Amino acid sequence: MKTHFLTICLALAAAHMASPGSTLAADGGSRPHLETRHGARQLIVDGKPFLILGGELHNSSSSSREYMKPIWPRLAQRNLNTVLAVITWELIEPQEGCFDFTSVNDCIQGARQNHLRLVILWFGSWKNGESSYQPYWVKANPQRYPWVKDRSGKTLNILSTFADATRDADARAYGALMRHIRQVDGKEHTVLMMQVENEVGVLGDSRDHIAAANEAFAKSVPKDLMNYLVRHKATLAPELREVWAANGYKTSGTWEEVFGPGRPDSIPPVPAEERDTAWHKSYWLVDEIFMAWRYSMYVNKVAAAGKAEYDIPMYVNTWLQEPSHPRPGEFPSGCPEPEVHDIWRFGAPSIDILAPDLYVPLFAETCERFIRNGNPLFIPETSANAGNALIAFLKYNTIGFSPFGIEGGGGVPGTGAPSPDALAQTYAILDYLAPVILDNQGKGTIVMLQPMNDTNAPPQTLKLGDYTLQIGYGAGGGGRGGRGGSGEGAAFTNASPARFVINSGPGEYVFVGGPMNVTFTPNMPERGSVVVGSFDGTLRVDGRWVAGRRLNGDETRNNTRWPSMASFGIYRYTVFQRQ
Repeated sequence: MKTHFLTICLALAAAHMASPGSTLAADGGSRPHLETRHGARQLIVDGKPFLILGGELHNSSSSSREYMKPIWPRLAQRNLNTVLAVITWELIEPQEGCFDFTSVNDCIQGARQNHLRLVILWFGSWKNGESSYQPYWVKANPQRYPWVKDRSGKTLNILSTFADATRDADARAYGALMRHIRQVDGKEHTVLMMQVENEVGVLGDSRDHIAAANEAFAKSVPKDLMNYLVRHKATLAPELREVWAANGYKTSGTWEEVFGPGRPDSIPPVPAEERDTAWHKSYWLVDEIFMAWRYSMYVNKVAAAGKAEYDIPMYVNTWLQEPSHPRPGEFPSGCPEPEVHDIWRFGAPSIDILAPDLYVPLFAETCERFIRNGNPLFIPETSANAGNALIAFLKYNTIGFSPFGIEGGGGVPGTGAPSPDALAQTYAILDYLAPVILDNQGKGTIVMLQPMNDTNAPPQTLKLGDYTLQIGYGAGGGGRGGRGGSGEGAAFTNASPARFVINSGPGEYVFVGGPMNVTFTPNMPERGSVVVGSFDGTLRVDGRWVAGRRLNGDETRNNTRWPSMASFGIYRYTVFQRQ
């Protein structure tokens, strides 16, 4: 029976691999990879930088071709360019050694047919800290694939990291998946990146307490890990360095001797008045460091098996510590929280990005903590907050932004009417300006104008490039506009909070927002008076932005008047000085 099932399974995989729309090819062209350009880490796709304007499907959506058939075009209509979709271990290896890649091929074909890219989420040993997406033959054999135990001896629904058999089986399956993706997508590059596991870590206790875990915890911290920490002492995450310093910067000893006590109830709670600002600094302990070491090495083994087959960017996502669950074990203990990034860098060199699933209220502060020591920012799971998307792309140079449950609907509460889609409108702007944004990431030439969505904001003075900009907001804002304004963007409901300016080159400025006016004052007036070189508007066609009119002559009073940005839109000024 096992041989018969294996034959059927391999035949199914071969049929799907040869189906229309897929390609049996070795790596073609430049596969997706990361590069540092003018100080910013960027995703390179087909030789060019790429912004992931993403959305993550619900966990089970991608398991059904028929379920997804009407969803793919709706995602494209919302201006996404990339979909994050789950592939599960239980579906691709229903019996040990027997692989069925139907779900993978369905995802790749659905994305291609709708001109979308993919980031694949590998649900192997863990999802949200627990274990429910592995095959039945793994679940049903705890002697071979053991589960975590808490300090009382209770078995938790979590596969243990202290089992080479589990790790190696996961790595073999992931390696087979990556080999298949290379075979069917190595030329087209539909699949851009891979997530390895999902929100790993121990829930229900601060660490694993099976016999092998207790034995490892009682031993000395591994010498190679201690050597790594010593070498990188000056650049360690400040939270980790503080814990190490509090115990005398010991360079040898047991985990508790080096990093302090390991019981979460030994740490006093944060006072209520400090909870909003101090919760992420006060509740963690040696158990989290110990589990970060274990999970990072396990995940690295899986990732390395995949990279050996197809080397594209791979990341690990993080269930963040929050005010409502600040102690290790209340969030998955050992996941790549910012305080243990250095442990993960040591344990998982095959992982390219440590990424936050970002739902916490301190959005900007969390971004800051995730870009330390050169870690690229990628936000694979978050809420559909267009303002946060702008902050991530324009201030923190994120590779991508991806709200969860993107195929779900939304509306105005109590009315049944569709709500203006701020995220879709913001994605349309980012899509149109992606080449300009990518060319200016890391240069300090992108400035968010504040406050967003406030057309009555007071005038703003901004020194940017060779000029000082005086920006007035609202229809009567402080520029010399009026007649000659560009109103191309007026014929739609503006739900996007976008308002920013990019100094895209010498004397070149791209504005997003409106209504607003701007005047330019040269920072070196002795070089001559400033003159309008050109002014370009944009139009919205079928929900996307396209080039509009070049205003000149009458509209700019022969280049002596600053044209008004009379409605919400995307505008490009060029200016120069003339004696």
